[in-house]
Amino acid sequence: MLTTKEASRLWKVSERRVRVLCQKGQIVGAMKNGLSWQIPADSAKPRDGRFYKNKKISEQYLEIFSHIDSKKALLSKHRPLTQGELKRLRDEFLVEFVYDSNAIEGNTLTLQETALVLEGITIDQKPLKEHLEAIGHKEAFLYIEHLVQEKTQLSEKIIKEVHSLILMDRPDDKGCYRRIPVKIMGADFDPTPPLRVPEEMVLLCETYKSKMKTFHALEAIAWFHRKFEKIHPFVDGNGRTGRLLLNFELMKRSYPSINIKYKDRRKYYDAFSELPKMVCLVSEYVEEALNKYVELFM
Repeated sequence: MLTTKEASRLWKVSERRVRVLCQKGQIVGAMKNGLSWQIPADSAKPRDGRFYKNKKISEQYLEIFSHIDSKKALLSKHRPLTQGELKRLRDEFLVEFVYDSNAIEGNTLTLQETALVLEGITIDQKPLKEHLEAIGHKEAFLYIEHLVQEKTQLSEKIIKEVHSLILMDRPDDKGCYRRIPVKIMGADFDPTPPLRVPEEMVLLCETYKSKMKTFHALEAIAWFHRKFEKIHPFVDGNGRTGRLLLNFELMKRSYPSINIKYKDRRKYYDAFSELPKMVCLVSEYVEEALNKYVELFM
């Protein structure tokens, strides 16, 4: 463990600054012992505003982004996981992700049933459609993993390919922008009129690239997810496709993939009403995922 004085020398900042960071909870693992702070020797130096000097970071996000990026930097210092370890963690995540994402859209497979379907087992008295939704979701996630490894950039082509895997049981609709108006139950907005969908999708991809250069990645990704769902470009499968694209963009930037849980669906729906709510929701899930990995190493 380090004292605040030792940490200040190591990080080349004032001791007072170290104490402030400890008080704000921005140093992972820091613990107060009486009037003093004890800091794990392998803690990463928290990011500060200067790290984001080329980005437009709102004051309301600076602390949480700094906290998250410090944890990400801390994890990067540890040895990489083996292929076996990565596969085990990925498989566990994938079952929960497929279950929750499909459940949000009305799929009735339980978590256990989802796990069995992904292993190739048929569940009696459950529609074929629900089996195919689970399988398609798995295939789509494996596909975005491949795209991340290939350092593929987001594009309309990629969006349509991911959607095609999601709607593998509907050949006439998969990968095709809708030509009819749609309503979203419980939403406080109307999706983009069908005639404007193609131009809005072009604008979405172009604007997102610009925002990624200007804003912190988490803010830009949250903006993209919210905007994509408000356009609602496909006749079906928009939510599942959008959450896969959200993870695609997170994983490309070395953030962990996140699973928006079925039990949090009301909070998730509410986050579409305002961008700050979506930014905070995505950030909370990213930090939760990072905490899980930090616990594995510390």
